[in-house]
Amino acid sequence: MVGPRGLTQEAVLGCTIPSVSANGIRIEYDTVGDRNQPALLLVAGLGVQLTGWPDEFCAELVGRGFFVVRYDNRDAGLSTIIEGGPPPDPMAVYLGDPSSVAYTLEDMADDAVGLLDALGIPAAHLVGSSLGAMIAQTVAARHPDRALSLCSISSTTGATSVGQPTAEAFELLARPPATTREEFVEADIAAHRVLGSPLYPSDEADMRAETALAYDRAFNPQGTGRQLCAIIASGDRTASLAGVAAPTVVIHGTEDKLIQASGGEATAKAIPGADLVMIEGMGHKLPPGVWPRILDAIVSNAARNDLRASAQPLRRYVDPKSPRPSVDTPPG
Repeated sequence: MVGPRGLTQEAVLGCTIPSVSANGIRIEYDTVGDRNQPALLLVAGLGVQLTGWPDEFCAELVGRGFFVVRYDNRDAGLSTIIEGGPPPDPMAVYLGDPSSVAYTLEDMADDAVGLLDALGIPAAHLVGSSLGAMIAQTVAARHPDRALSLCSISSTTGATSVGQPTAEAFELLARPPATTREEFVEADIAAHRVLGSPLYPSDEADMRAETALAYDRAFNPQGTGRQLCAIIASGDRTASLAGVAAPTVVIHGTEDKLIQASGGEATAKAIPGADLVMIEGMGHKLPPGVWPRILDAIVSNAARNDLRASAQPLRRYVDPKSPRPSVDTPPG
């Protein structure tokens, strides 16, 4: 069965997606393309599963010469759900009470590095959106030898003076989480009306179908709350971003209401030599209409590191079907 934007039912439900044990957790991932090409790691945003990077987008990257890896962050999709401890309370964390913080962005960055280790990939081009960009930024700052290049999309530095949501977008974050499939779908559609891209409208029927399939694959509202707590608790990354050596491009939409454009501008300013690409009419979503600009920026930025990439040792790719103790294959 093929769903909207080419997502197969098997891919959405995770039946054929492998996993690895890394950084003390299980990470669900999949790969697309020729493993002999430079690796590109896609890092998803807040509460977003690996299927949030559409198959067609991944195929475009493969066509541009990358071996694409996408994965579920901890507390999203089919990766490890963090259990125990108090329920996440982002507002309390914001007000200075860290008691509900289960992990930080550094932990999530180490997850990404652990995945690369498990797959035998010494270094990769890092592409992240929103929370995913914060994780990718942290990898590039914390593990500079693992980042061939960095593309930070729709994100910020963590400084409270920039990239703050509008009042309308903040209301979305403050709403109680959905408890049913119908509520989940309706909440996503409502969020898209606020956070979508005015110049690049999306088909509502397709969005409803995609959201329903995401719910069917995995539903973990507390996990999204814990991820949000991690963002808040991790604070301002401006100082650490000054040490990022990887070629960097920062992409942001002029109509982003969740992380306003000042967040992208501050990110580009914080990272030495970073390029800033502002896309007119783009919100906090990445509709197909903006893909050409984003793909071109990723490719151009990665090319800045061609010499360094070519000097990397050959990658040892771990076949998920091989009987290695560090690699788990999901049942069914």
